[in-house]
Amino acid sequence: MSWFRRDGSDLILQVRVQPRASRDAIAGVMGDCLKIRLTAPPVEGKANNHLIAYLAELFGVPKNHVILERGDSSKQKRLRIRTPKKLPKNLDWGT
Repeated sequence: MSWFRRDGSDLILQVRVQPRASRDAIAGVMGDCLKIRLTAPPVEGKANNHLIAYLAELFGVPKNHVILERGDSSKQKRLRIRTPKKLPKNLDWGT
């Protein structure tokens, strides 16, 4: 399985989150997950909220277009991005 797939106009991402990083960044693809470093701590949903805001900015969508489908309390998560307006350029999207 790849770290991303299309579902109509939506994009489904398999993500592995590293909380409490020194800066927010995409660290690259690790196996079947996209590794993302976040400055937020993994307490009381702060990292999840920060991840949603970060991905919304990267993909040019409002925060309510980024949906956490699986992995609320796990480092591995599945997210749906509804109709992304742009794709981060530093990743291989297979196009």
